[in-house]
Amino acid sequence: MSNNRIADDRKLVMLVDDSLANLMVGKEALSSAYKVLTVPSAPKMFEMLNKYNPALILLDLDMPEVNGYDAIKVLKTNPATRDIPVVFLTAMNDDNSELMGLNLGAVDYITKPFSAALLKKRVELHLLLESQKKALQDYNNNLQEMVIRKTRTVFKLQNKVMQAMAEMVEGRDTVTGNHIERTQKCLRVLLSAAMELDCYRDQTHEWDMELLLQSSQLHDVGKIAISDSILKKPGKLTDEEFTEMKNHVVFGVNFIERLEEDDDDSLFLCHAKTFAKYHHEKWDGSGYPGGVAGTEIPLLGRLMAIVDVYEALTSTRPYKKAFDHKSSVEIIRQGKGTHFDPGLVELFEDCSERLHLLCG
Repeated sequence: MSNNRIADDRKLVMLVDDSLANLMVGKEALSSAYKVLTVPSAPKMFEMLNKYNPALILLDLDMPEVNGYDAIKVLKTNPATRDIPVVFLTAMNDDNSELMGLNLGAVDYITKPFSAALLKKRVELHLLLESQKKALQDYNNNLQEMVIRKTRTVFKLQNKVMQAMAEMVEGRDTVTGNHIERTQKCLRVLLSAAMELDCYRDQTHEWDMELLLQSSQLHDVGKIAISDSILKKPGKLTDEEFTEMKNHVVFGVNFIERLEEDDDDSLFLCHAKTFAKYHHEKWDGSGYPGGVAGTEIPLLGRLMAIVDVYEALTSTRPYKKAFDHKSSVEIIRQGKGTHFDPGLVELFEDCSERLHLLCG
């Protein structure tokens, strides 16, 4: 019983040759270490491969009906057999024949007549290489899965940190309520629409929606540096207070840039800085802090500018009541070409009902 179990564990080698003598010699040389299936022709080999999955094929080159070159072409085009290593058996001894076979996918050549010891050692070598190759592939697959799991863990942790930071900012800014959460919802709608438009495809084709939404949480992070007397003021700000409030953009950009010093290749931080830096800029150049205009304002900043204003309009503040959705859309429309990118205002209008359901 134990011997049968060991025999069943042996790897299967398929020996294909039209010479009965070669089949007998090959089987005798290999049978002590491997299960050997002898096959008299290529057509018969194709038939047997429907039933068996050999670890290696020893394939004679010079056979009637279908020669070894044509046979390996078939093997390598079939997904079920293309990964089986093939060693050619040949009486030919020229470089061109060997090169041709290797180019077709053979892993080695054994010249006939072969010695039993050499045949066994070559088979042992190639099966060892295949085992190592498979082990390496399994290791790489496991490593890749580990990296994916680790990346997901880091992403979740990063998102929780960003959420905690955003909540800390909102905890101080009791005036604006759930501003960050609401802007995220509205931004998702506008981002989805922008990513579907051909006119923005050159900028949006590589966007990662979830990464963008996560990074957008930091667009107002600079408010953490604004004094409570301004941030929590229940009424309208004076000109001096508003000037100080506008500095939250600069504070936010500086904060993110300090994070970038330790990770200057972070796409997350790059997006976060864009949202923070440009969400108060205006299409006509009258915004702050840089007074940039038109397409000099990155697309993400122009999108956030609309979302930020729409959310503020539809929210209650101590110094104003919430505007209804229709009035808010009209105010955005009036800012077309001055405050906002004209094309994005049209995009906003096209998906305004979806925005209304989420944020209005």
